[in-house]
Amino acid sequence: MDVVLQSFATGFPVLLLHFSLTLAMLAGGVVLYTFITPHKDFALVREGNLAAAISLSGAILGLAIPLAFCMAASVSMAEIIIWGLLAVVVQLLVFRLSDLLLRDLSTRIEAGEMAPAVLLAGIKLSVAAINAAAISG
Repeated sequence: MDVVLQSFATGFPVLLLHFSLTLAMLAGGVVLYTFITPHKDFALVREGNLAAAISLSGAILGLAIPLAFCMAASVSMAEIIIWGLLAVVVQLLVFRLSDLLLRDLSTRIEAGEMAPAVLLAGIKLSVAAINAAAISG
């Protein structure tokens, strides 16, 4: 049992550090996402706009999935930072590209239309899965 406790004592601080670092990158990615979207996600969600909540949830999950795979596949903080930042940049570029290609989605989400929100969330999650697989090798 002593070996198990020693392993925990050694590994737990590393876990907390990697977890905190990844959460910080997720929070930063969400903040950047809210700056690049044409609509005000959190304000719309506070107003009860379900379409905005679905779209924003897709973005948060879309950022979290590759970050989680990055953390799982990395062995150091430097790797987590490098691959995590790359994952966030890729996701944000794809989110912005989706907004540009599907021009009226933002307006329709602001109006509370569910179909474009579900489509946008699906795009974000699909790219996140591919991004996560590419990162984890």
